[in-house]
Amino acid sequence: MRISTKGRYSLEALLHMAILDGKALSVRAIAEAADISEAYLEQLFIPLRKAGIVRSIRGSDGGYVPGRAPDQITVGEVLRIMEGSLEITECAKTTECLQSADCMCREIWAELYTAINDCVDSITLSDLAKAYGVMEKMEYI
Repeated sequence: MRISTKGRYSLEALLHMAILDGKALSVRAIAEAADISEAYLEQLFIPLRKAGIVRSIRGSDGGYVPGRAPDQITVGEVLRIMEGSLEITECAKTTECLQSADCMCREIWAELYTAINDCVDSITLSDLAKAYGVMEKMEYI
């Protein structure tokens, strides 16, 4: 399993939005802060907007904000929207495997799939923002 730029950049953009705690940001401001092209970011926001992860606000003070509180949006949810399933093999999330009688590794793939999902589902945008704040403070100490 490999997380693409869609997943990584989406999380990066959402992190910048979460850090500013509800302030509407333009695509340009988010793109500059996250070092992403505006055109690519606009494409990333399409599925995120459909899923309710981000919402747009019109007007002179408009822009994008998280669709829910950052502590209600998980890394796993964002990655699944942008990447699809986080399975590492075809048989990792099912008990119906055609090779199950002969496969010596299926159980490890299933455990790994569960561990990955549990991990990313336990981390919220709020957690990332808090970790970022700690990192920023450490840089100036």
